[in-house]
Amino acid sequence: MKNIFSILKFTLLMVILLAVIYPLAIYGIAQFAPNKGKGETISINGKVVGYQKIGQKFDKSNYFWGRPSAVDYNAAGSGGSNKGPSNSEYLALIQKRIDTFLIVHPYLKKGEIPADMVTASGSGLDPNISPEGALIQVRRVAKERKLSEDKVKALVETKINTPSLMGTSTVNVLELNVALDALK
Repeated sequence: MKNIFSILKFTLLMVILLAVIYPLAIYGIAQFAPNKGKGETISINGKVVGYQKIGQKFDKSNYFWGRPSAVDYNAAGSGGSNKGPSNSEYLALIQKRIDTFLIVHPYLKKGEIPADMVTASGSGLDPNISPEGALIQVRRVAKERKLSEDKVKALVETKINTPSLMGTSTVNVLELNVALDALK
């Protein structure tokens, strides 16, 4: 009986600590973060259209496409496919993505498609693509929107984020598509 009361007291203490005090502490700390811990959002006319750090699905021809997602862009189920580069299912999926990309971009050859346009990231939620991934889509997007390729290319070039010290340049797909919608 003595052990049961000790275990119950310990369980109650842990519930209070981990289910009440810890979440309140994290919530309090989040109030000092940008947007009070609610994430970095992008808004148009006061309406939130997306999160800057979470990839979203764009599959219409008049928008730039992001990286494929192994979790269908579900932020609650972040993760990769866990299939290695020699897995036959994975290779078939990559080939299907390449074939689809080439159908929509008939002016490209297979070797011109950057890897990030046909492979998912580890989280399945990468909001960025390579500048090359954005630039090869310029022709399609410009044609769909009846804009000049030079104008769309110039927009892409303004949205290239270059790292200050190390890393690779990226383009945030949501920011690019929001800017694209603002073009007249």
